[in-house]
Amino acid sequence: MRRPIKNKNKVKADRVYQSEKLAKFMNYVMLHGKKVTAERIVYGALDIIKEKMNVENPIEVFDEAIRNASPSIEVRSRRIGGANYQVPVDVRPERKIALTYRWIIDSARSRSGNSMAERLAEELMLAAKGEGNAVKKKEDTHRMAEANKAFAHFAW
Repeated sequence: MRRPIKNKNKVKADRVYQSEKLAKFMNYVMLHGKKVTAERIVYGALDIIKEKMNVENPIEVFDEAIRNASPSIEVRSRRIGGANYQVPVDVRPERKIALTYRWIIDSARSRSGNSMAERLAEELMLAAKGEGNAVKKKEDTHRMAEANKAFAHFAW
């Protein structure tokens, strides 16, 4: 029997750019329920992007970064006949966004020096150009799926 459909909470658009994606991203940046701090970090990063890249709307850079760092395929472990296989499967749209946000934030947090806003801005700008740790993580995931293409017939 299939699982029941869960009612997903809709995130309200953020107050400056009116973007639901950005509001969701802020929730991922947030630690220990400190939403105001997360907003300050994200808006600060977008201001830095606006300055450095001379763009009118930094949301376009944000969207491009998300597009470039989103995985389309990943490997899932599957146990068949006593052996574990890494089976390549397509990534669901919700998981794709979740993975992308997580990778961008983790790579920004792992950078050294500067404030979190500056590190996040740097990571977003690199991802928009198709570079950076988040895009590298996506490419590694795709490479792993490509290497295990022989087990694709085990996909469920």
